[in-house]
Amino acid sequence: MLEVADAREIVLSHAKPLSPVRTALTPDSLGRVLAEDVRADIDSPPFRKSMMDGYAVRVADCTVPVELRIVEEIPAGAVPTRPIAAGECARIFTGAPVPDGADAVVMQERTEPLGDRVRVTDTALSPGRNVMPRGKEMTAGDVVLSAGSVLNPVAFGVLASVGRAEVAVVPAPRVAILATGDELVEANAAPGPGQIRNSNGPMLSALVHRAGGVSRYLGIVRDDLGELRTRIGEALADADVLLLTGGVSVGKLDLVPGVLEELGVVAHFHKVRMKPGKPLLFGSRGDTLVFGLPGNPVSGLVGFELFVRPALRKLAGHADPGPMTATLPLAADLSASHDRPTYSPGVVEAGRVRPLPWAGSGDLRSMLMADAFIVLPPGEVRLKVGEQVSVAVC
Repeated sequence: MLEVADAREIVLSHAKPLSPVRTALTPDSLGRVLAEDVRADIDSPPFRKSMMDGYAVRVADCTVPVELRIVEEIPAGAVPTRPIAAGECARIFTGAPVPDGADAVVMQERTEPLGDRVRVTDTALSPGRNVMPRGKEMTAGDVVLSAGSVLNPVAFGVLASVGRAEVAVVPAPRVAILATGDELVEANAAPGPGQIRNSNGPMLSALVHRAGGVSRYLGIVRDDLGELRTRIGEALADADVLLLTGGVSVGKLDLVPGVLEELGVVAHFHKVRMKPGKPLLFGSRGDTLVFGLPGNPVSGLVGFELFVRPALRKLAGHADPGPMTATLPLAADLSASHDRPTYSPGVVEAGRVRPLPWAGSGDLRSMLMADAFIVLPPGEVRLKVGEQVSVAVC
């Protein structure tokens, strides 16, 4: 039986970043990984720029007190018509080009207007004050965003400033989701005798979206070999990742592993030394990754965070696929006894992790507050407040 780290290494070895596509800069592009270096096409700012509303002056003229003659007004978007000579200044506004001859901008709060003249009262004026030099932000040819950068709102602004309305990115992985089991009904149906509502489908769809993938929930498949072959085959034909829930253990009706083998899926492992989620299956067919997650919802959640999310991040081009880990002190005592390494729910509060009450792999409600899993070693565990524990962050 594989350890978690070894199993994840196998998963990541089969997850190759998807081929880049060109995309417009729309909200759908947020979070995508850039697949090209982007260079500045012009200097920014393209001229010496005033950082304040005030007056463009020659510092040499501004031994306080001094009065200067205003020779023109330069709003943002205008171009100076003449250089500034001795004893002169120009009224200027934020973002406007600083005229030749001027080497500083005195802010208007440190002046006194006198009609066509202005008295300068700034006693600390120095060359370059309130002026952004040409090319200070970037110069033409500079790489402003490197391949591998994640597109966030600021990146959108930077790309627009260098004239880019579209870029090459690694696309979002397409994830098909199938829930299996005769006992399942959808959320809007009333369960009959022996039936339960399907919580895995909606949960996994949301987890995929949060991880940056595009989910396609394909419904429930009954424990029937013919139906499983057809539905799984269709899902494999048009997905980067297929998530199956249920039917992957060793019971009489756990038909999924056999069907996957028939459909050409090569199984790379089918058990992981962990709790919950031991009977997790991982395989591939061509470039499509296949995860068979246990049907118990917490088992599926843990399997997703430890294996599926890192795979999706690598497919999407992220350099660090995760999961995020940390060592934190406990916020409460914790006692447990398990035969395998166990991922117990917790919530991070003020730099500590507080264990949450938990009734096992079918207790999804206990996970509502969880934003981390406390990684417990096998055997008897008796931990006190303040002791350090390993944490996997959701």
